[in-house]
Amino acid sequence: MGSQEKFFDVASLTQLLPGNTLKVTMAHGDILLANVDGKIYAVDDMCTHEDSSLSLGCLKGELVSCTLHGSRFNVRSGHPMEEPATEALRRYPVRITNGRIEVCLDSIQ
Repeated sequence: MGSQEKFFDVASLTQLLPGNTLKVTMAHGDILLANVDGKIYAVDDMCTHEDSSLSLGCLKGELVSCTLHGSRFNVRSGHPMEEPATEALRRYPVRITNGRIEVCLDSIQ
């Protein structure tokens, strides 16, 4: 990550307990935040197979499921773990500053 990247404050860390997800709306669209064992990950909220919000699905470990057709994605890597999805989710840099979750819109995938 370079020094030119801009991070945006999107939520309080207290809003996202371990094992949960939170959808936040940003300039380019919705981002899904996921808390996996205290580490926050940010990926596109929209399933890459069909237009369905992943925030409606369930987070189990590091896998979030799509309620439409059952695809599951690894929120750490963005990779689909089950069909029908075959395309990875975009991932975004995350940092925590003073108890706030900040996301950079520069995709890291």
